[in-house]
Amino acid sequence: MNLEGKKVLVVGLGKTGEALSQFLLKRRARVKISEIKSASEFGQKIDEWTNRGVEVETGRHDLKSFMSSDLIVPSPGVPILAELKAAMKKGIPVISEIELAFQFLKGKIVGVTGTNGKSTTVTLIHKILKEGKREAFLAGNIGTPLISFVETSQESHIYITEISSFQLEYLKTFRASVSIFLNVSPNHLDWHPSFQSYYKTKKKLFLFQKEGDEAILNRDDPLVWRLKKEGKAKAYGFSRKTRVSPGCFLQDGHLIICDQEEEKLMPLSEIRLPGAHNLENVMASALAAHLFGIPLPSIRESIKGFEGLEHRQEKVLTLRGVDFINDSKATTIEATTRALESYDRKMILILGGRDKGADFTQLRKPVKKKVKKAILIGEAINKIGKALKGIVPVEVASSLQEAVSLGFSSASSGDIVLLSPACTSFDMFKNFEERGQVFKKEVYELAKSVESHKT
Repeated sequence: MNLEGKKVLVVGLGKTGEALSQFLLKRRARVKISEIKSASEFGQKIDEWTNRGVEVETGRHDLKSFMSSDLIVPSPGVPILAELKAAMKKGIPVISEIELAFQFLKGKIVGVTGTNGKSTTVTLIHKILKEGKREAFLAGNIGTPLISFVETSQESHIYITEISSFQLEYLKTFRASVSIFLNVSPNHLDWHPSFQSYYKTKKKLFLFQKEGDEAILNRDDPLVWRLKKEGKAKAYGFSRKTRVSPGCFLQDGHLIICDQEEEKLMPLSEIRLPGAHNLENVMASALAAHLFGIPLPSIRESIKGFEGLEHRQEKVLTLRGVDFINDSKATTIEATTRALESYDRKMILILGGRDKGADFTQLRKPVKKKVKKAILIGEAINKIGKALKGIVPVEVASSLQEAVSLGFSSASSGDIVLLSPACTSFDMFKNFEERGQVFKKEVYELAKSVESHKT
């Protein structure tokens, strides 16, 4: 793809938008950025890009900018704007950042998608490959945009890439050497018109593969496993419930890798991550590492040393017998359900934020089984409160500080206060990371206050 002299519109001035603009300038493209946020929200950043010859429009998306472009690259999460639809109708190419990167990148791509578990899985695969002496890099939503690796990429490199439905929307030729499809459940229905649309977009990662590529699919998820018959890649399965060949499965308290012959990988007792869902993430990661030739003893040692991610079922501290768990990254109903199923103790659940079109009645059963009280925060409090009415006592908090305090006062020794919001954070915070950091800060402040009163 020759970009020199081409008028390229980058939609969004976030981390990916900046990486795109940097790359496009090096390729001598004529770059313009369209950003819906106001210039005042970016400080000196606008001037920095303007001084480099990039035209930046802020506070709006001007249709003329879209219709006069030779190529448009939306950042992940940018909705399917009317301006994008108009440009596509005119025949102007619209592609995602990973699609553009793929046109120039050397090396192999491991693409990981699914509704839940992507970040944990890519992080663990990266850890196993690095400790197995492979030249592996963490890319995509969790790490550095894939486009940033193009200039330094080599054929020996492996790019473990977390890929969302937003990034898959505008694919044309992108191909992962190894694709991983963890699971699928309704999500981002504020962005996608329907679950069917969301699922169709997710499938692209697998369906774009060719013979010689490999796919790792969840045998226990019917919608994922059916893809085995739809694509050209060699399919491997992972399952907590049944033997699968080739693949990875659970048998007699051990993880088994089956590829021509069955080999024990490790006992479940050595896995430090809580919950059945994390067992699935571990199996998918182990399979990916196996496909890259990492010996099983090395895979086992890397998994044994993996404690999980910040903001994903992260233990903060224990205060007078009450454990505080930060699961701020749980932005879906499914993720919160999985967190609830990970513990065999009663919980005070803090949830809420900005709704993504979710059906919160799906929380009724797991909440009734595990939760003593629900404390609600954010924009979705009315919708969640209505869904949980009569299931569990519900209290509303105006801030995370208040939620933490209410959670502790409602808990008994041996209980868990769990932040697992089932919503995005954008009503109150910049992102789930900030929400998790604030939660931890408030827990630490509470602990100081409690301990000072004790003395």
